[in-house]
Amino acid sequence: MNSSYDCIVMGGAPAGSTTAALLAEAGVQTLLVEREKFPRFHIGESLMPETYWTLERLGVLDRMRSSSFVKKESVQFVSQSGRQSVPFFFKEHDPRECSQTWQVERAKFDQMLFDNAAEKGAECHDETRVLEVLFEGDRATGVKLQTADDTSHKIVAQVVVDATGGHTLIASTLGIRHVNPSLRKASVWSYFRGAARDSGPNGGATVIFHTQSRNAWFWSIPLSDDITSVGVVGDNDYLLKGRGTPEKIFREELADCPALAERLAGAERTDKVRVVKEFSYSTERAAGDGWVLVGDAWGFIDPIYSSGVFFALKSGELAADCIVEALRKGDTSGAQLGRWADAFVAGTQWVGRLVAVFYTPEFSFGRFLKEHPNHRGALTDLLIGHIFHEGAGQIFDDMQPWLEEVKQRRDER
Repeated sequence: MNSSYDCIVMGGAPAGSTTAALLAEAGVQTLLVEREKFPRFHIGESLMPETYWTLERLGVLDRMRSSSFVKKESVQFVSQSGRQSVPFFFKEHDPRECSQTWQVERAKFDQMLFDNAAEKGAECHDETRVLEVLFEGDRATGVKLQTADDTSHKIVAQVVVDATGGHTLIASTLGIRHVNPSLRKASVWSYFRGAARDSGPNGGATVIFHTQSRNAWFWSIPLSDDITSVGVVGDNDYLLKGRGTPEKIFREELADCPALAERLAGAERTDKVRVVKEFSYSTERAAGDGWVLVGDAWGFIDPIYSSGVFFALKSGELAADCIVEALRKGDTSGAQLGRWADAFVAGTQWVGRLVAVFYTPEFSFGRFLKEHPNHRGALTDLLIGHIFHEGAGQIFDDMQPWLEEVKQRRDER
């Protein structure tokens, strides 16, 4: 490990590994550090189809194609009454190869991206903890690290990239991380062997189930080796406060979701029940002098549409391009390092809008599309992640008035 680099990337998950790989490929002297020992467990297994383009640029598509990861060709929603929506098959909207994606075990997927960064020339170290980000005034100048042998290192760099996920190291230090007060959600989840799946192309779908009370929703994500990731999401206080153990909470919520309980009737739980809370947050800005936030360190909206890994890959790619340009120009100001952020936020806002709609009690995908079938393609675009283009949010010109009309009809009854 050297005492100086052009760029230090903190965090070896998809955002950090993407950034480091593309920087190293461009000839930038890059250090990538990860505090955990790889491979390691991580939640967030379902990919959006638009991850295809960053995976292609990283040169890992052939590895994805030859992997054991389950192919994902659709998503489906199940109402509180158990009624299943028509699956949203991505290829019906866009018949190209990019419309098929994957359900991934993150330990394997993240290891692949971490190794890919090393292959492209980044110096990569796991079991290496960032103790402190070093600043001179408002400018980040490097980091203080502790390696697996408990040795401390002070390393300087022209740019420090924060890809530390929910730890949001720089944003938390600067006080620019804020939990979304309208999305104070929690999740309780585990893994099951032998859960029922649809046959055919919809067998790899992410399926979203409303509970009968509509106080929560479940995801069901099919993984390899007949394992299915199943989790419930609800308001933090509702799901966790005074409810007992995670196992008890999961059982009670599953009893409120007969359509999913039927799929799990013959299944065996293979892991402990896990909990995460208050995972929806944002940061005031994506960059400052000498530093950049990418992936979950930039923010996290909600797990409902599986956008997390896509946003991680995309932000890492966009940030890497700005960093390369910054180093070439000799301008590592926040304005230059964050040039990618406005367009990124403009696209991701549409997923945020769709999240807000999903949590509106009156909303139903089926009812909306029955009255506005012309928007099925636009809605599929949002579910695919095709959001970084002009007109991506035009669906809301009709969806918002429709939702207000539904609310009015309900109030008049």
